[in-house]
Amino acid sequence: MTDFTSDVSVPRTRTAPPKREYYVYFAVIFLATLPLAILTWALTAARQMKLPPKGPFAKAWTQARIITPQIFSA
Repeated sequence: MTDFTSDVSVPRTRTAPPKREYYVYFAVIFLATLPLAILTWALTAARQMKLPPKGPFAKAWTQARIITPQIFSA
């Protein structure tokens, strides 16, 4: 009986996911996090009576940059 699980003669190549797919996921996640980021930014601005240092687009962009790679690494 042949053991195919330990065949070292075939090199394994790791292929990266297509960039288009990454950008689509990034855009969807960015658009999904944008309303909540705008809401929290507005509430923080109203509560503290000054503008937060990071705007809502920057917060949503940061969240999308954190979440999207986690999806692709799973």
